[in-house]
Amino acid sequence: MNSFLRSLSTTQQIGALFLVVFGVLSLVTLWAFVRGLRETPAGDADAAAARKAKGRRLRGLLQTSWAMATVFWVGWVLGDTAATVLFALVAFFALREFITLSPTRRGDHRSLVLAFFVVLPLQFVLVGTRHFDLFTVFIPVYVFLALPVVSALANDPQRFLERSAKLQWGIMVCVYGMSHVPALLLLDFPGQGPGRGAFLVFYLVLSVQTCMVVQHLLGRRFPHQPVAPAVSQSFQWASWLAGVAVGGLVGGLLSFITPFKPGQALGMALLACTAGSLGHLVMKALKRDRGVTSWGMQGQSVTGAGGLLDRVDALCFAAPVFFHSVRWYFGL
Repeated sequence: MNSFLRSLSTTQQIGALFLVVFGVLSLVTLWAFVRGLRETPAGDADAAAARKAKGRRLRGLLQTSWAMATVFWVGWVLGDTAATVLFALVAFFALREFITLSPTRRGDHRSLVLAFFVVLPLQFVLVGTRHFDLFTVFIPVYVFLALPVVSALANDPQRFLERSAKLQWGIMVCVYGMSHVPALLLLDFPGQGPGRGAFLVFYLVLSVQTCMVVQHLLGRRFPHQPVAPAVSQSFQWASWLAGVAVGGLVGGLLSFITPFKPGQALGMALLACTAGSLGHLVMKALKRDRGVTSWGMQGQSVTGAGGLLDRVDALCFAAPVFFHSVRWYFGL
């Protein structure tokens, strides 16, 4: 079966993925719609409230899944350059959400201008021009040292370390992490035809998203003692291990669209799912520190996700780990 799928042309594989992914999402969305039409027995206010809460979580879960799948298809249809610009816009709005909920002072204005209008565009230009060695150190080395200097020259030492750390964190997660997604589109594997990079993005997104969905559903359905209750009531070792395992299995089954052998695909998916799910926990800790349930403050959905950053935070952590692991393992 794996040999047959690998023998298909790129267009045929894309058509098969289109039918499977959007077909499944359409069926689940239709089922959720029909399920929402069921009436709650009169006078049962608690049951009605519980059903509404479950409905909101399910809608948020579906919205996230549709968004991830749509980003993949848009990136493939538009081509490498347009996809890089698309992910740059995603990084811009995610960084805006992060900075909006982080207190800043007048002394940070120059650093913020540099972050949004110099650092972010330059990072994605380096990606688009395939300067992989430079783009991997541009933010962790040069920007890490330059932005505090700009803030210090503003002559405002009050809470300087805290302000600098928050800006650095926002850039690392939202810009540096997200920039590795379009970089996957540009990787060249020996013996692979053109246009195959989008499959790596699809492989990464589907594996990580499956891990997050399974972890969330099992944590809700079979609650256990949370590992860090002050950070997340839904993060439990049993559901986390199950989510990582299922996400890794999905990645292994998708080996036919990647340059990996089944065992390699399984290992890479396990690594990406581990990084993404633990990164999601870290972002929850940051939200608790800010006293919010959502970066975007647009209402509650799955796992408290209401903003753009809530929907891509796991990907921001998984993408750099996956990208550099692939480059190292295959010597690219």
